[in-house]
Amino acid sequence: MSTNRGLPLVIPKLKPALDPAFRPAALCNREFRAAASRTGAAVPVGIALEQRDGSISSFSTILFPNNHPASSGNFIYLERLVKFLLWSRGGFRIHFSGPSQLAGALRHHYQTNPTGRFDAEVMGERIYEAPFEIIECSKLPPDRSGSTALGRHLNGCRIGFDLGGSDRKVAAVIDGKSVFSEEIVWDPVPKSDPQWHFDQILDSLKRAAEHLPRVDAIGGSSAGVYVNNRVKIASLFRGVPKPLFETRVKDIFIELRKYWNGIPFEIANDGEVTALAGSMSLGKNAVLGLAMGSSTAGGYVNAEGNITTWLNELAFAPIDYQPDAPRDEWSGDCGCAVQYLSQQAVGRLLGPAGIELPETMPLPVKLKEVQHLMEQEDSRAEKIYQTIGIYFGYALLHYTDFYDLEHVLLLGRVTSGAGGEMIVRGAEEVLKAELAGRTVTIHIPDELEKRHGQAIAAASLPAFP
Repeated sequence: MSTNRGLPLVIPKLKPALDPAFRPAALCNREFRAAASRTGAAVPVGIALEQRDGSISSFSTILFPNNHPASSGNFIYLERLVKFLLWSRGGFRIHFSGPSQLAGALRHHYQTNPTGRFDAEVMGERIYEAPFEIIECSKLPPDRSGSTALGRHLNGCRIGFDLGGSDRKVAAVIDGKSVFSEEIVWDPVPKSDPQWHFDQILDSLKRAAEHLPRVDAIGGSSAGVYVNNRVKIASLFRGVPKPLFETRVKDIFIELRKYWNGIPFEIANDGEVTALAGSMSLGKNAVLGLAMGSSTAGGYVNAEGNITTWLNELAFAPIDYQPDAPRDEWSGDCGCAVQYLSQQAVGRLLGPAGIELPETMPLPVKLKEVQHLMEQEDSRAEKIYQTIGIYFGYALLHYTDFYDLEHVLLLGRVTSGAGGEMIVRGAEEVLKAELAGRTVTIHIPDELEKRHGQAIAAASLPAFP
């Protein structure tokens, strides 16, 4: 059995047609824990992530005893696990109950390793605005987690928008019914001028307002982390220099609210809005929303129908432990979901599928070409979607170790057409083969809801009398 720095890699029962080296995180973690348990001397480890508001979320696992030959895999197993917890739950302070040498190894990783430094900087400096740290303890602090209601406000005349990396969508909604929706192609990531971003977003809002007798409230969604309508981190603004990000981008949505005379205005992570859209349309809770677009957006509505303080930034969360897995261009890390569940996956799989397109062709255009081939029942395009379906199934298997979920709503440009149906079928086959004792139902909406459902759900975010 091959390994990743001592961590055994498990071959999946269902193999992606175009990626035979894929080694699902879920299977590797489960086999590692089972093998550690069989020693009869497994070492318990506790991890608790703390946020600035005092929220604490914990997770328990086991490792091999230090004198066991398989203990060489302890660190990589632990580091990948903490990585997933950081990006799914969030926190600037890690409380660690376990072997002291591993706590030290984690500190070293976040101080010296480029991918570790990226995680520490984003979590500490950018999101929670506090020094990132690891604290050793004999006993973890108790969980303290809050949840709040999100959206579901349908009264009045509203505008909803969704900002993606390749298009921006907007909807005009009157008492919960869409009277106008539009999708405009754009390319915001390389743009360095915040005024350009402001003008483009404002343009969409104005176009929607033309179809309403008045505007009572505006709600929006976008990939990233937002606190009180302030931008903490967002891929849309990656091209903006840091000084301009601090002075213009952080408060860009507050500035937009001022333009609209201070009416109720709320921006939320697009994954959360995807989960909200799923909960609203299905009439169900315990919903994970996942949008496969220019990136991978995740959000979660708990069993009570509320959102938690968790980040759910699943684009950065690893799902493949193969050491030569595809590298994320932003964080520099390998095996992260964005390379498997987005337009980037489609672009990456073109070569293995035998489809030749110009390297300079933008990813959204490449996706359209693949979708056109799917309409012609091209076997090469089918292999791309079959591969993404297997990726998705094993990603969901991984997520069930961290989320109490019963339903998954799948949205995003990648899921349009026959390819989306193939993705769902592939994921369902994985869950049937690998997920024992639990049922997770995947829902995929119709084409209009798939492309514009987030904008309509986003319109329900602000409350007003």
